[in-house]
Amino acid sequence: MGTQEIVNKLWNLCNVLRDDGITYHQYVTELTYILFLKMAKETGSEREIPEEYRWENLAEKEGQELHEFYRQLLLDLGKASGKVGLIYNNAQTNISQPVNLHKIIKSIDELDWFSAKEEGLGDMYEGLLEKNANEKKSGAGQYFTPRPLINVMVRLMKPQLGEICNDPACGTFGFMVAAHNYLYEKYDEYMDADVDADFQVNNAFTGGELVAETHRLALMNAMLHGLDSHINLGDTLSKQGELMKNYDLVLTNPPFGTKKGGDRPTRSDLTFPTSNKQLNFLQHIYRSLHIEGGARAAVILPDNVLFEDGDGRNIRKDLMDKCNLHTILRLPTGIFYAQGVKTNILFFERGRTDKKNTKEVWFYDLRTNMPNFGKNSPLTEAHFTDFETAYEAKNRAAIKDERWSCFSRAEISENNDLLDLGEMPDDNLKNGKNMGEPIDIVKGLKDDMKAITSSIESIIKILDNEK
Repeated sequence: MGTQEIVNKLWNLCNVLRDDGITYHQYVTELTYILFLKMAKETGSEREIPEEYRWENLAEKEGQELHEFYRQLLLDLGKASGKVGLIYNNAQTNISQPVNLHKIIKSIDELDWFSAKEEGLGDMYEGLLEKNANEKKSGAGQYFTPRPLINVMVRLMKPQLGEICNDPACGTFGFMVAAHNYLYEKYDEYMDADVDADFQVNNAFTGGELVAETHRLALMNAMLHGLDSHINLGDTLSKQGELMKNYDLVLTNPPFGTKKGGDRPTRSDLTFPTSNKQLNFLQHIYRSLHIEGGARAAVILPDNVLFEDGDGRNIRKDLMDKCNLHTILRLPTGIFYAQGVKTNILFFERGRTDKKNTKEVWFYDLRTNMPNFGKNSPLTEAHFTDFETAYEAKNRAAIKDERWSCFSRAEISENNDLLDLGEMPDDNLKNGKNMGEPIDIVKGLKDDMKAITSSIESIIKILDNEK
């Protein structure tokens, strides 16, 4: 039985819980509570679990006795120390029928765990997380970045041994797991004599996550990939975030939108605090990189970061002063988030000084004249091949690709520091098909209205400050 077959069997167990009214996301959380105990047994790491709550004691019970035992287990393990306490922190069951709980435990016990361990327990768990993200009803897609995109970003950033990597909005820890896998394979499972395996396992990969349920999944994901990573539970845009700094590499897909109530971040070290989450995260990221040389980041951000006025313009200028913003990849629409959300990857390296680090910015348009991605036409790593070639080229100017273009810092300055650049001609426009379907016109109008609203908000802020 292969990993994918095990994932499908575990996922189909969710059907057992439909009568209990459990959502897909609740199911994955519930499954995490139970899988942790089973996998601790399978990997011989039960020593941190109190003996009375180990797998064998859970698996032998039935009926109401099982249900009461499981509830008490969740309560007591939530008070335990270490990773066990973090994973079961405030854990509660949504399963109301003892027969359903018993069926899930029995089904898990009967799976081919030898094959699962051979192929990788971490891969199996990530398969469940991906299933959850692809299920629209779960709402989990908001924190699950497509694996092909993660792999490309990691490959281009080239994590190095001994570096401290971070994701300040880590979701289920996908970026850090991918960075670990990249090095784990490159250095023969950390068995090389010159590799400090303890550092790689315990200190190299770090993160922060605001949502407790997602934090739980991140801890489980890290553990099943052999990592004992520090993953902070809290708001990176609060005082806690001020301690997240001096990183060699940041890889992240921070949350989009406006802070609830229009509030600004509670931390005091951001030069341009704003209610716009992505602009605050961008500031945090380039401030969190050390200034000793070589510290770098790749971050996914929405289009408005490239053109928003006021704080947006100030933050872009600050970024291009403090960092070498060398590349922007315009991503296809519909690969995650809502269909109409347009996103980009910003690649930059922190300078040793705070001034004039960006000389030019290269753009690659992977959005225009691209297919509509979805379940029937998924995004793959092959779609990034030409971009990777251009990105890695020693002489970028020699690359002949209509999607590839460059703007000097002076040209960007003349353009009012707008970075909404680098788009190639649209075939539909060239062929006179610019009207499109009615729904496309409505989406376009909505985008225009958002931009106008953003500009008005910026003007109001300026007027308020003058008062």
